[in-house]
Amino acid sequence: MSRVKESIEVDVPVRTAYDQWTQFESFPQFMDGVERIEQRTDKLTHWVTKISGVKREFDAEITEQIPDAKVAWVTVAGEGEQSGLVTFQPIDPTHTQVTLMMDFDPEGMAENIGDKLGFVDRQVKGDLKRFKHFIEDRGTATGQWRGQV
Repeated sequence: MSRVKESIEVDVPVRTAYDQWTQFESFPQFMDGVERIEQRTDKLTHWVTKISGVKREFDAEITEQIPDAKVAWVTVAGEGEQSGLVTFQPIDPTHTQVTLMMDFDPEGMAENIGDKLGFVDRQVKGDLKRFKHFIEDRGTATGQWRGQV
């Protein structure tokens, strides 16, 4: 298993950052390689990704979700084994620290080499930067889900 952890400060209140992160179907707008996400239930999402020409489909189950604090998930079906946690920490009333931690199991020689060369770390860092620009440019979330899992 490999692990990646990246953080970024976003210039929006914690509620705005969290509410946007719960809009999983908007992820393709700021996550490279994510083609589509379907939210099938409150706890189940279906992902279609294409990274470095490799297309994958998998289901991820939300294992814990606490408004304005965190979202945790684990893959439950499809290609690739992965789990993760994103946390939201208020810095002050208008700034939030977003931290993304992910454990994943690279498959095949190409993914193992890419992992060792830091590709996943750079991918996550870039996705967080794009999230920052996305939410700061909007100023408000595209929706919200305030339920708890």
